[in-house]
Amino acid sequence: MNKFPIVLFFLLIASQLQAQKTLDYYLETARVNSPLANDNNNKAKVSELEAERLAAVYNRPKIDLNGNYLFAPIISTENGKTRFEANSNGSSDYYGYDLSSTNGGLYQGLATLTQPLFNGGKAFKRQAEIVAEVNRNTAQLNIHDLEKLVTDQYILCLKDKNQIAFVNSMLKLIENQNNLVKKLVDNALLKPSDLSLINIEQKNYEGLITTFRADYRRDLLDLNILSGIKDTTLVEVETIDLSIPPRDTNKAFLQKYRLDSLNLLANQEVFESKYKPQLNFVADAGLNTTYAPNIPHRFGVSAGLNFTWNLFDGSQKSIVQNKTNIQLETVSFYKDNFLKKNEVRKNKLLNELKSYDDRIAIAKTQLEEYDNLLANFRKEILYGQLSIIDYITTLKNRNMVERDYILLKTNRLLLINAYNYWNW
Repeated sequence: MNKFPIVLFFLLIASQLQAQKTLDYYLETARVNSPLANDNNNKAKVSELEAERLAAVYNRPKIDLNGNYLFAPIISTENGKTRFEANSNGSSDYYGYDLSSTNGGLYQGLATLTQPLFNGGKAFKRQAEIVAEVNRNTAQLNIHDLEKLVTDQYILCLKDKNQIAFVNSMLKLIENQNNLVKKLVDNALLKPSDLSLINIEQKNYEGLITTFRADYRRDLLDLNILSGIKDTTLVEVETIDLSIPPRDTNKAFLQKYRLDSLNLLANQEVFESKYKPQLNFVADAGLNTTYAPNIPHRFGVSAGLNFTWNLFDGSQKSIVQNKTNIQLETVSFYKDNFLKKNEVRKNKLLNELKSYDDRIAIAKTQLEEYDNLLANFRKEILYGQLSIIDYITTLKNRNMVERDYILLKTNRLLLINAYNYWNW
């Protein structure tokens, strides 16, 4: 017998069905490939850099180089003589710009140093730091949402896998029963129609397993899409057993409301910083003159203080403070509303989970009873004491319970994943 086609077949199957993939693999890949999380993490980095920039603006000296040149010539008519003067030294009878406004010209080349003193730059820096925290928290929330979606999709793949395994076991059972019925038909202990019934049932299962395999491939590709995996290879997912943590918590969700409040307070602090005294030290050195012939003698230095203090602007400070207080009340209301709803939501999920546990236990007992019944039926068929129709009817009833059992276990995992999502 030529074994090459058989070997080729198994090589093709092995190339499509690779090593099993775990839920942790898909979760970690999804975290790395999430564009939303990457976007918010980058926004957090940008905000941190903005905090550094603001620290430089309000705490470090700034040095500028400034140059100014103003050419304001006149036509002098003093003493009855008309002449052009590029840089007048105080003519009183002339045509041109008023020398009192132009000084006859301007020649400047200065290096200026400005050092902020007590200007409240910490408020701006703190605001940028909180914005960075908000973006990092948003990234964590996006990842948490993505983890739930990936886990739900992984559970659907497990459901398809379990259904395939279930139908495979039924096909093996039908195949064994088919061989037995053939022998009984050959010995005239059963009718040919009994064999036809078995063959029809076998075809039904072959069509069913084709459907479940297509479902598995579809759900697996959807799982790859959610995880950002550029691969169409058919792999097998590992079985998981999710559990509920022993402790109730909402800390991670509440972090959002805490940061929203801090951000509002930081914005208020930034607004109020303009009402604080602003003091700058200013110094310059270089050339500063209005008369060109004196340029060699007009190099020097100067230093001083620049002071600003906003005393009144129509009570804007109190108006913005009231606005911020209202916004803080809104955040607090959202927080309280979330806590109330989430407590009810989690209790609902726990009650549903208990109901599923009870139904799963009942279905498991039913399956055991059906298996015992079918084993006895196979013996009765062997001795011609039972019709194939009764056997197939019982087998179908058993299979309905098996399919419900798989769906119950799938929904149980989905419920646990939903509870763990909200209990974060």
